[in-house]
Amino acid sequence: MLVSIFNDVLGPVMRGPSSSHCAAALRIGRLARDLMGGKIERVLVEFDRSGSLPTTHASQGSDMGLFGGLLGWDAADERLPNSDKALRDAGIELIIKTIDVGDPHPNTYRLTLSNATETHSLIAISTGGGMIEVLRIDDQPISLFGDQEVSIAGRTLHPVLPVLTLPSSTVPFKSALGMLRHDDGKETPLWKLAAEYERQRGGLTEDEVLAKALNLIQILRRSIAQGIAGTHYEDRILGAQSPGFAQKLAAGQLLNGGALNRIVLYVTALMEVKSSMGVIVAAPTAGACAALPGAVIAMAEELGLDELEMAKAFLASGLIGVFITTRWSFAAEVGGCQAEGGSAACMAAAALVQLGGGTLTQSLAASSMALQNMLGLICDPIANRVEAPCLGKNVMAASNALSCANMALAGYDPLIPLDEVIETAKRVSAQMPRELRCTNLGGLSISPTSQAIEERLVQLQLRRNQP
Repeated sequence: MLVSIFNDVLGPVMRGPSSSHCAAALRIGRLARDLMGGKIERVLVEFDRSGSLPTTHASQGSDMGLFGGLLGWDAADERLPNSDKALRDAGIELIIKTIDVGDPHPNTYRLTLSNATETHSLIAISTGGGMIEVLRIDDQPISLFGDQEVSIAGRTLHPVLPVLTLPSSTVPFKSALGMLRHDDGKETPLWKLAAEYERQRGGLTEDEVLAKALNLIQILRRSIAQGIAGTHYEDRILGAQSPGFAQKLAAGQLLNGGALNRIVLYVTALMEVKSSMGVIVAAPTAGACAALPGAVIAMAEELGLDELEMAKAFLASGLIGVFITTRWSFAAEVGGCQAEGGSAACMAAAALVQLGGGTLTQSLAASSMALQNMLGLICDPIANRVEAPCLGKNVMAASNALSCANMALAGYDPLIPLDEVIETAKRVSAQMPRELRCTNLGGLSISPTSQAIEERLVQLQLRRNQP
């Protein structure tokens, strides 16, 4: 599959705590619904015991997303938090089992769907950032990404991604080195190369590419305002904290952090919107949704730049993300938080150089340094919720990006080219124990306080479900 900036990196627009759980599961559910012609009476969902889903499917939104997909909903549908009830109301019988099958990918969904006249099976994986691959339908090997309309088993499976793959789709380069060779020393702004890449990939014009990026910026600015105004949601571990930060900042009662203080505010606001089931843009993932847009929008406002310049910076970051996901993954289940927060910092650093008027070479230098600084970062969500230490890691990623952008603008030498740093991150992820990737088996997630918070939330949910 050819990576797309808007399919794989800057998106999806969604609700929920995790793109690799919520949005990906929803897309898998949408394809499964098409496979059944929309007529589903019974669903068997099976998760491999050695994967990530047995311990996370309920708390990190896989169930919510999958149920919404089976009902035909969109990833930003406001009904998603109640998708389990809607599934029951639709008369669909649901069974979830944990089995021992040794699936090689930690985010593997095995679905068996039936009605009075037919039964179909589907095996699919969530590959990170909301992206999926269908591996098998009715025991027949297949490779589907949701970027084309296909006919299978007498049914039409409709695309679930915003940018389609056309027969003419190609890309001008797939790596930072390939991009530099393509540019041939002209030092073309990174956003222009990103637009060229996406034009060729999706058959779009430059204006269409910019319009898509601008739409994402506008969604994000609304979400930031919503977060600062205050959010509420019962099933989360942190309340609304960004309004208090905003008040202290306005009153001059915080240490002078310059633009960084606005960045911290915006990052926090976006994380709180995500945790309250508001609309966010997974850029590159929901768990790391705030570092990149928080840094870009806050810095652009500090510099007096308009939304078009924000969109260009966002596009620049998207191309860096293409290089990451082409060679590796955004999925924490595959690479720990270095795959999420590390990637976000890497992308944001390039975007900030773009805002600062830096060169193509400086953008790549900033990206390389930012990812170097976050190699080995683990994923250990407290109480099995994607809130903490995720909030702090998003703030750290944005702060890291700002520091590296300024270092690159000042001529600091990253020493290691970006492509080699990405390959190193991939190698480090393969050396990580499963317990330190996205599960509730290691790090802060197994601390006594974390487990106590998780139990409290479970009891709260049980009380809410009582008649």
